[in-house]
Amino acid sequence: MSVPYETAAYEPRESPESPEEHLARLLGRALNSFELPDETIRRLDCALAYDGSLHSAHHSAGLHRETYRHTWLLADGSALTLWELVHNTAPGNEPQHEVYVDEEELRTATARLPLPPDAPDFELPVLVQLSAVPETRHAYTPDDSADHARRLLRRAENGDRPGAEVASRLATASGHQIMQAFGRPCRTGRAGLCFALYEHAFLLSDGVEISLWEVEHTATPDGRHMCEVYATEDAARDAMERRAAQVP
Repeated sequence: MSVPYETAAYEPRESPESPEEHLARLLGRALNSFELPDETIRRLDCALAYDGSLHSAHHSAGLHRETYRHTWLLADGSALTLWELVHNTAPGNEPQHEVYVDEEELRTATARLPLPPDAPDFELPVLVQLSAVPETRHAYTPDDSADHARRLLRRAENGDRPGAEVASRLATASGHQIMQAFGRPCRTGRAGLCFALYEHAFLLSDGVEISLWEVEHTATPDGRHMCEVYATEDAARDAMERRAAQVP
């Protein structure tokens, strides 16, 4: 017979554990975790978020079988799902855990269980689809990104640079990319006056993307290089126009 979702033995959906801890617990209890491809494990090393849900279940004559969907959001914006099969059909009726990389492998493993072929089943809808997260706009590099954000804000000399709230969010950055921005030209009066605009894109631990816009210029009284940082591209370009207009 089918059983209500609440009766299925499963870890709470809202857990303080990190994505890495969820993965470690899954691999630690699965009897066949050593069969997972090395590439799958390597990709999961950069997981940013985790979601788990009961997918289907069957309870009959003292035997039970549940399948769970475990999904991780990766640093590149993609999602990776592992399927867990839990059953008590082995001798002794002790719960057994197995893990598979796709539903086809899961179905093959489920078909081997000594359960009635006409066993009633139920499936639950997907409550959270991490795979539906929009693709990230950039190719992020996970290389001390939080420290890069800190150093960028520290060297900014403009008083209206992003403040403590933005700095706090960027402390969770797991990846970043730097690109020079072109487009709207900046009018310059003094010969040799230099302006450059860079986008510093950051991927946060919750999958959110934030960009800071760095203006490098020599529109200073002594011609030295100066760094300014703004929260939007428009603000950065407006600052470039102002600086250029102030120099004869």
